[in-house]
Amino acid sequence: MSAQDAIAALERLGLSNYGARVFVALQQLGTGTAETISDVSEVPRSQVYGAADDLVERGLVEVTETTPKEYRPVSLGAAREQLTAELERERDRAFENLDAIRDEAANQQGSQGVSTLRGRQPIDERIADLLASATEVAVFVAPEADSLSTEIVDALRARASAGVAITLVTATAALQDRFAADPLEVIVMGEDNPADFAGRALMVDEATILLAVATGGDSVTEEALWTAESSIGRILAAFMQSGMASGRERNSDGESA
Repeated sequence: MSAQDAIAALERLGLSNYGARVFVALQQLGTGTAETISDVSEVPRSQVYGAADDLVERGLVEVTETTPKEYRPVSLGAAREQLTAELERERDRAFENLDAIRDEAANQQGSQGVSTLRGRQPIDERIADLLASATEVAVFVAPEADSLSTEIVDALRARASAGVAITLVTATAALQDRFAADPLEVIVMGEDNPADFAGRALMVDEATILLAVATGGDSVTEEALWTAESSIGRILAAFMQSGMASGRERNSDGESA
């Protein structure tokens, strides 16, 4: 790797251009004054002081209070640990801020109406997230066993164990056995082909609705819409509740027969 490559890499790790050039120059010099660092790094001497002092503050360079001052880099192992720790702190700070932004957006969802998603993975993640937010009741329509990702199964079991009334509606009788030991209700919709279901659906606390269907013709993908605390969500929830009542009635008639 050339010095220029090292400088570019250090910039990607968060150093300024001058800071990266000074740090690389110190690797070549071992110890240097502002003048010698300027000669090697081609950073203006007047700018070396600020860049070097910043590196000192970041724990990457040591300074000797001689006349003139001399700068010496810490070991590469120490520098690696220091930069790694900085990156981890920045990563954590970034994602904490993103979490806060998403929480704020979720709280405002009622005024935002309907949101859409495209692709199986993001839809699975949204279903699991919405299930995790359930406090009273959740109904998930899963036509086939493949409708349940690992994270969705985990969310169903976790909320059921937490006392949330969870109902799974399916056309796959084997799912009754799969969840036999879990405190959730499984409703099997008769002998219908799973294809008779339009797609997957979720209702959480009678106010949040997600509907997902396969689209795209030959290039099949899944698309979904979801809404929380909105008029359309409450309307769709009422439809789902009606279907649930019908499904339970058919289940009861089948068991009686």
